[in-house]
Amino acid sequence: MSGTQRPTPAPSDVRIGVLGSYGGVNVGDEAILMCVLGRLRAHRPRARLVVFSRNAEHTRGHQPDADEVVDWEGVPQKPLLDALSQLDLLVLGGGGILYDGEARRYLRLVRAAQACGVHTFAYAVGAGPLREAEDREAVRAVLPAMDDVVVRDEESRLVLEEVGIDRELTVTADPALLLPSEPFTEQMMRQEGVPADVRLVGMSVREPGRAAEKLDEGDYHALLADVADFLVRRLDAHVVFVPMERHDVRHSHGVLSRMTAPDLGRILHNVYSPGQVLGFMNHLDLVVGMRLHFLMFAAVSGLPVLPLPYSGKVFDFARRIGAPALVGVAREQAGLLLAEVDRLWDEFPQRREELNARVQRLQTLAEETGARCGTLLDRIDGGTSGTPQPAEPGLSLFGQGPAGR
Repeated sequence: MSGTQRPTPAPSDVRIGVLGSYGGVNVGDEAILMCVLGRLRAHRPRARLVVFSRNAEHTRGHQPDADEVVDWEGVPQKPLLDALSQLDLLVLGGGGILYDGEARRYLRLVRAAQACGVHTFAYAVGAGPLREAEDREAVRAVLPAMDDVVVRDEESRLVLEEVGIDRELTVTADPALLLPSEPFTEQMMRQEGVPADVRLVGMSVREPGRAAEKLDEGDYHALLADVADFLVRRLDAHVVFVPMERHDVRHSHGVLSRMTAPDLGRILHNVYSPGQVLGFMNHLDLVVGMRLHFLMFAAVSGLPVLPLPYSGKVFDFARRIGAPALVGVAREQAGLLLAEVDRLWDEFPQRREELNARVQRLQTLAEETGARCGTLLDRIDGGTSGTPQPAEPGLSLFGQGPAGR
């Protein structure tokens, strides 16, 4: 199909697709999807919102703003192409999706939409690492043809510029900063065995992998156990591990088993919505963690936050909220880390106002992404923007990897 002139949709007819790492794997990604859908619904209450999901059944059950859900992994080519071709706008992201091994897969779908004359918008996406030739080429082929490219942090902008993207890249902030909180009730606390009459420290871990290539599992388990034991003694506290992905449960057990006081640690085992995880922050006194959205939820809740940067995106967020951030997560940093968390606790009453002001600025930037997307929608259903240029041939929709089967 070509990028021929498409009829201008009425506001009630506009079809907006949202493509990202959605389907219940990660609490942070689901928070992003809720916020993106909410902003789109606010701009176009009668639009049809179509989510391209890795697990359509989960998305249908957990995202009430989605009017239609389409599986995009391991499915036949024609129905997916048909769904893409019927859109007026395809929103890519948000979240960290432009990285090695994954960027090429998302961008095949974006390129297919462009070839059908569909407008495309990158919604505060994260990028990097991007070292593999196929992913770098996909980025260079697709992003210049998008109507607008918004990234969530400076790290992502630098990565894309290094790849060779020579176009305007707007830096805003993560959509999940706008997530509404939901109650995490006292009954939920009792069901999890979390005491209500003591100080609570929240902790977040993650698995090694593509996004955390330099993590040594045993090393960082031992480091976090040292931190947890220190906080138990220093604050007379209990430590609560908050899994943001299913793999986090195993790694939380790995840290808990190395603590000298494991009886003062708990792991949340039930499944909660992103809003409930955000609501849980209201029960905490301090957080130490690795997962970006765990740290984000804590900062939004006005808590003292000690990030443990395993990648550029966490370091960038720590810098933007003015939090202490060590370079890397290694056992030899234990002394420095304990000194930082001790100072954080002592100084936070004086730093709370600054944190809140920084978070508010980030939330304003997150709102800007939605406003830019709204401006594009005005152009689309106002009929003033013409037709997006179709992508050049050469990048097939289906190639290697699960999406190509």
